[in-house]
Amino acid sequence: MLTMFAIKSTRVVFCNEIKPAVLLINNGVIESILDTLPIDTAYTIIDAGNKIVMPGVIDTHVHINEPGREDWEGFETATKAAIAGGVTLLVDMPLNASPVTTTVLALQQKITAATGKLYCNVGFWAGIVPGNQQQISALANAGVLGFKAFLTHSGIDEFPNVTKADLQIAMPIIAANKLPLLVHCELMDGTVIPVSTNIKSYKNYVATRPTKWEDDAIELMIQLCATYNCAVHIVHLSAATSINQIKHAKQQGLPITVETGQHYLYFNAEEIPDGNTAFKCAPPIRDKQNNDALWDALQNNIIDFVATDHSPATPNLKEVESGDFIKAWGGIASIQFALPVLYTAAKKRNATFTEMVKWLCEKPAILAGLQHIKGKIAIGFDADIIIVDDEKMFTVTEQMILHKHKLTPYLQHQLCGVVTHTFLAGNLVFENGIVNEKKQGKIILKK
Repeated sequence: MLTMFAIKSTRVVFCNEIKPAVLLINNGVIESILDTLPIDTAYTIIDAGNKIVMPGVIDTHVHINEPGREDWEGFETATKAAIAGGVTLLVDMPLNASPVTTTVLALQQKITAATGKLYCNVGFWAGIVPGNQQQISALANAGVLGFKAFLTHSGIDEFPNVTKADLQIAMPIIAANKLPLLVHCELMDGTVIPVSTNIKSYKNYVATRPTKWEDDAIELMIQLCATYNCAVHIVHLSAATSINQIKHAKQQGLPITVETGQHYLYFNAEEIPDGNTAFKCAPPIRDKQNNDALWDALQNNIIDFVATDHSPATPNLKEVESGDFIKAWGGIASIQFALPVLYTAAKKRNATFTEMVKWLCEKPAILAGLQHIKGKIAIGFDADIIIVDDEKMFTVTEQMILHKHKLTPYLQHQLCGVVTHTFLAGNLVFENGIVNEKKQGKIILKK
C-alpha cells in the first residue's frame, strides 16, 4: 500500500478543463496539484501517459438487494463489479432488500450485512412508505443520505407506494432534516390500452407505461416541492415530455434535480427485440426521438446527471425462457459498464470528459451531500481516482461480468473507454482487469 505517491497524466479532468497535471496523494487524500513533478520528489510516480485521469464514478441509484435477496445480487458482487468499472461509491436503494430500509432497525441490519463485504464505498437511502413518517428523523440521525419514495407500485409488496397525503406529512420532516427526497415518478391513471395481446411484444410493454404517467407524477412533485421547499430528486427520467415543466421549475429556483439512466441514452425502443426481457425496466426505454430529447436536456443542464438504476434479478424472475415482458422483473444490470456505456453514446454527441465528470461524479456527489470530499479532482478531496483509456474498445462478454448474474442488455455490445486503474482513498483496488481481493470499501453515513 502506497501512502505517498503521485499520479501524472497529460489529461487530468477538472471541473471545467482537461490539462496536464501531477496529483500528489498522501494518506488517501489529494494533497497537492502541480504542473510538473519536482526533480527531488520522494513520491512514487504512476505515469498514466495520455490516458484520462478523473474522479471515481459515483452511482447514486443501485439496488444491491442485501439482506434478504442476495440471490439477486449482494454487496460483495455489486461492489466488486463497481470497482472494475471505475465506480468508487454506490448509494444503495431501500428496496429490494428484505427487510426494506424504512426503519432504523432495518438500516442497522443492512449495515451489518454490508460490513466486511465492500470493495467500494457504499451509502444508503432510506424509504418513505405510508405510516413510517415517525422514522424519518431517526433515520436521518442514523446517517442515511436521503429518502426514496414510489408513486406507483414498486414491485415489492413490502415497499408500498405513497400518496399525495403521505408526502404532505413526510416532506416537511425531510426538509427539516435537510436531506433530499428521491421519487420514482409514475402515476397510474387506469386508462392504459395495450396495443396487442402479444406478451413478448416490446412495443406492447411500452404502451402499458405511457409518458403521461411520468408527466402527471412530475407535475405533482413540482407542486409539492414548491409548497414545502423540500429538495426533490426525480429518478430515472425516461419521458422527454416532462422536460419543459422541469425546466420551468428550475427557472423558478425550486430545489429540484433530475437523473436519467444510461439505458435511456444508449438504447432506443425501435432496436429492442421482442422477447428479450433483459431490456425491461420501469419506466421503459422509449423511442429514438424521445431519447434524443433526453440527450439535449442532459447537455443543456436540465437533466443533472446519469445513474444506472442497477436492478438485477434472477433469470427466472426476468422470464428469460418465456420472453414475457409483462411478467418479467423490471430492472437492468449495468453497474460495471456505467462509464463506457455513457461514453460510447456520448462520443456520438461530441461530449467531453468534463461533461462526463459532471454527469458521473460531480453532480451525484452533490445529491449525496458529499460534494465537499468527493466527485472532483481537487486539493483536500478523497483520492478516489480512476485512469481510463478512452481510445480503447472492448466487447462485453459473460466471462468479464462480475455481477452475480450475467444477464444484461449490453452483452456483446462493443463499448469505448476501458478503466485501467481504480484508486479508493489512494489504495490501488483495480489494475488492468484484476480486482485487489482485499476489500477496502467503507460504509458512508451522513455526519
